[in-house]
Amino acid sequence: MADTLLDDVGGLLREAADDVVVPLFRKLDDADIAEKAPGELVTVADRRAEELISAGLRRLRPGSVVVGEEAVAEDPELLRHLRDGGDVWLVDPIDGTANFAAGRRPFALMVALLTDGEPAAAWVFDPLAGTFATARAGHGTRLDGQPVRAAADAPPLGALRGTAMTRFLPPADRAAAETGGERIGELLPGQHCAGREYLDLLTGAQQFVLFWRTLPWDHAPGVLLVREAGGVARRFDGADYHPADEGRGLLVAANEEIWAEAREALVAP
Repeated sequence: MADTLLDDVGGLLREAADDVVVPLFRKLDDADIAEKAPGELVTVADRRAEELISAGLRRLRPGSVVVGEEAVAEDPELLRHLRDGGDVWLVDPIDGTANFAAGRRPFALMVALLTDGEPAAAWVFDPLAGTFATARAGHGTRLDGQPVRAAADAPPLGALRGTAMTRFLPPADRAAAETGGERIGELLPGQHCAGREYLDLLTGAQQFVLFWRTLPWDHAPGVLLVREAGGVARRFDGADYHPADEGRGLLVAANEEIWAEAREALVAP
């Protein structure tokens, strides 16, 4: 991988944020917001940002394939490329679109690069907070340009702080998470922005996060960031997460001990 790629893609995300996303924040008209699927919003900012980012990624890696969230909404067959050889980009132009459309923060811009079917690099940018994380497989994670490691200690369950995204959990799983959450020091409801949840795990603001839905553009970037920082991201059954795989939920934690503690408390047998 070229030494400049992390910076080059970072520049694309900053350009999209500066030229498209942030200028439209709290400036959208009703006509600028649509429902692409029941309960799933898309805005003109999502579409314009994805076009800008996708064009730039193709210039950086001629012949590469871009699998963008909004493009997949139009052509779900694009998902078949996630196991392809060569370079495949995953793009989430605005993660947290519901927040963005409502004029709320947080939201993030996210990209992941898969090479020969395996995660190779990742970028997550919260433009309002100015927080930017990048990772290369085998080379660690950087937060705002500095190397970062996830928390290495494992507090007792009653001292843990983390998020359980219960909205989409099936009833039995939701009941287990809510009951088990009473044993956790502070169980947060979630920010409706996966990118920010991953950033908060890197900063130490929380030690774990539990998801049910695992769309690849929502999680491929953050999972690589956390893994390269020494953290853990696995399905509820313990299987490693891969963006092309389907499975039951996703539990991400700062380290093995925290992952095991949170799973025992929150995941239904």
